[in-house]
Amino acid sequence: MTPASEPATATSLPIGSDADLAWVRHQVRQFAAEIGFGLVQQTKLVTAASELARNTLLHGGGGQAKIIPLISGPARGLRLSFIDTGPGISDVELAMSDGYSTEGGLGLGLSGAQRLVDELTIDTEPGRGTVVTVVAWATGVPAPRPGSR
Repeated sequence: MTPASEPATATSLPIGSDADLAWVRHQVRQFAAEIGFGLVQQTKLVTAASELARNTLLHGGGGQAKIIPLISGPARGLRLSFIDTGPGISDVELAMSDGYSTEGGLGLGLSGAQRLVDELTIDTEPGRGTVVTVVAWATGVPAPRPGSR
């Protein structure tokens, strides 16, 4: 799939506490509903956002989430970026594998989030931080054609 179309506006939200995680989930759900995501799609996207925001807080020491509405002809979607300046991910392939956890959890954060969205990319470098970006498109409206975004 080609990269999502460029947005007109972005909303940035801080991630520095558990209360911020709740606010990110609320905002993602609100944006998704306004764009036309169905309830199941909203739940999947909010779940992915919750996992990625928690990773930003726990592993990256906090950061920010960016919510970006996407419009490509009749297609509607959201791009969510989770940005931190923490230690980075030394082995992305290992971090993406089911069951891998550095905090004693189930190890389904990154790999689980990937299954819940249409696109997931990770830009990281040890010592520089991490940006995890996901894109999800609302069903019920035509998806953008490759090359049309």
